[in-house]
Amino acid sequence: MTELLTVTGVGKTYPGATPVRALADVTLALRSGERTAIVGPSGSGKTTLLHVAGTLERPSRGSVRIGGEEVSGLSDAAVSRLRAHRLGFVFQQFHLLDHLDAVQNVALGLLYHGTPARQRRAAAVAALDRVGLGDRLGHRPAQLSGGERQRVAIARAVIGKPDVVFADEPTGNLDSAAGSTIVALLAGLADDGTAVVVVTHDQAVAAAMDRHVLMRDGRIVSDDGAPR
Repeated sequence: MTELLTVTGVGKTYPGATPVRALADVTLALRSGERTAIVGPSGSGKTTLLHVAGTLERPSRGSVRIGGEEVSGLSDAAVSRLRAHRLGFVFQQFHLLDHLDAVQNVALGLLYHGTPARQRRAAAVAALDRVGLGDRLGHRPAQLSGGERQRVAIARAVIGKPDVVFADEPTGNLDSAAGSTIVALLAGLADDGTAVVVVTHDQAVAAAMDRHVLMRDGRIVSDDGAPR
């Protein structure tokens, strides 16, 4: 499998009167087609690792490479472009715009690709079909169930065909039936070579992934998918 994203020796400390060390010497490689669950107790650094690996935050030290490109030397604008083209995100809160319908919300995933509006719409329709919402194209978020809104968010995350999709507690606001659908959709993305990374407290969600990375006190303490 191809390494798509690597973090090497990464640390993250939040400054303040009492600095908070959220990550300490974390090394992790994400490979094509992998389904990875990042687990651990609250405060262990799971979400911080997702944010740093996903370039939403810069590390205090260490290296983040996406497609072999070192991120640390890039400007904020260049990092944003790289993120838009190579990464997708799904969060516990759906982050959909209430005044836009499903197609318009999903099409936002291509906003920074320079794709013409007509092609953005066609790609959004295809992405919604992929997640089983071909009959909800004109519905706004308030007209959708929680599970449907999360499927819209997944469609938005994958519309640009990213190398890696990060999901942070994606089933946290859903009932068990809707949550199972979302987990199956996320796991299925790996069939096309996408690396899927899920941060979760839910044992059922973690069990659906192939690789399990356990964090504690800002460090990776076990990784059953690490190269040997």
